[in-house]
This record gives sequence, structure tokens and C-alpha cells, in this order.
Amino acid sequence: MAARPNQRNDAAGGDNQNAAATLPEKAAGQLTFDLGHTPSHAEDDFIVNPGNALAFEHILAFPNWPGPLTLVTGSAKSGKSHLARIWVERSGATVVAPDDVETLAGEGGTRPVLIEDADSAGYEEAALFHLLNQSMRDSRPVLMTARTPVDQWPYAKDDLLSRARLAAHFSVESPDDIQLSHMLVKLFADRQIAIDPKVVSYLVARMERSTEEAVRLVEVMDKLALTRRGPVSRTVAAEALATRADAGNRSNGKNGHERDQ
Repeated sequence: MAARPNQRNDAAGGDNQNAAATLPEKAAGQLTFDLGHTPSHAEDDFIVNPGNALAFEHILAFPNWPGPLTLVTGSAKSGKSHLARIWVERSGATVVAPDDVETLAGEGGTRPVLIEDADSAGYEEAALFHLLNQSMRDSRPVLMTARTPVDQWPYAKDDLLSRARLAAHFSVESPDDIQLSHMLVKLFADRQIAIDPKVVSYLVARMERSTEEAVRLVEVMDKLALTRRGPVSRTVAAEALATRADAGNRSNGKNGHERDQ
């Protein structure tokens, strides 16, 4: 039986309503406050769209890369770290901290390396230069992520920048309104919810523009509707947006600056 608007199909709806009925009132309310966690970086949870498809295909092509260096750039929450973690899982790469770059370069070897936020001020320029040199010399795969293209990196000498420019460069773009709308509809459909297009439009006009936030918003809305045993309505959407904003504010206050997602 096809799902009715804003409802799961009969089997799924019955199971979920029974589950909601067994939740104590306090536990049901608590669901709305447990959603500020780090998003999943599993490969199956990555949502491919026209703005990230080329980068995703390149990650999946490993180890058949044309050269050892790859750079993925994009704005905050564009999905760079998600792609990077998929690659780490596939390649067994070392995730290098800024203080360990020089040591890693000196040790040599061919184990893949992930350098996140390569354009941040946390890396020592000479150490990063030595690691990229070692990568090129020994064909050691290195994946770098950054918010900005190489020409905007905060390094004084061209030695490092000239090496970084040799990387295969992929830009990850945030989804536009149409892509974000399709993404939300699919995420709700995966949960057997046929969502009102007006609710989708309401979300798209107000939410953070990232695939990760789309996943988390749908999760919050589904749980809110489940605890109330009602439809995924505009009221639920407004509450979910407020919940996600509060979770983001608490996370920023507690952790300070975090790496991009």
C-alpha cells in the first residue's frame, strides 16, 4: 500500500505508534535534546548530488588515482570531512595532526595520509612542505581538505603552494534549493513519509544549506512526530529548526572552533 501524505504505511505506522506509546513522557521529550551529536561519516550515509559527485567518484576510485596528491575544497559543512572519512575507511589512511606532520614526513613510507583543513594556521609551513615532497617522491597518497583554493592559503613561500597546486583538485558545492528539496523528499521517503511540499519549501527557506543538516533535520522531525503520534507538519518543522539551532549553539559554546564537516 502506498504511503499516505505525511503518514508512514500501515505496517510501519502501527509499529511506530506502538513504540511511541511505550515511551515514558520524560523519555519522549528527551528525544528532542539528544540530536547535537557528530553526524555519521559512513559511506552509505553520504548523499551524492551534482555539487559533490566528481569528488565522490574520485574518492571511490582510490587507489587508482593519477597522482599521489588530492585536494578537496568547499565551504563549512559542505561535506569535505565526510568524503575524507570515507577515504580513511577505504584506504586505512593516517589522520595527521598539525604537530605530527614533520615526524610523519621524516618516517617516510607509503601509508596514505589525510590532512584536514590544510589552509588553517595550525600547520607549520616547512613541515607541510616536507610531507608533500615525501608524498610525491615515494608515491604516498595524500588527501587534503580546505575551505579555500591553494592561492588563498596563508603560507609565505611558493615552495609549499607549488606542490599543493599539483594535487588533483575537486570543489564541493552546497546544494541549491532544487537539489535540497529533492534531498529532503528522498530522506523522508526513506522513512516511509510522504511529506507535504509546503513543509519542504518551509524547511529549504530556513535551514542550513548542507546535506548533513538535511539528514539531521529529517531525523529530528521524524522523532518529534513519532513522540506526538501526529503528522510531520509545519509546526514540527519549526520546532525541529529551533532544536537544531539550539544544538548548534550549545556545540559551538562547548567545543569552540571545530573542523568543517
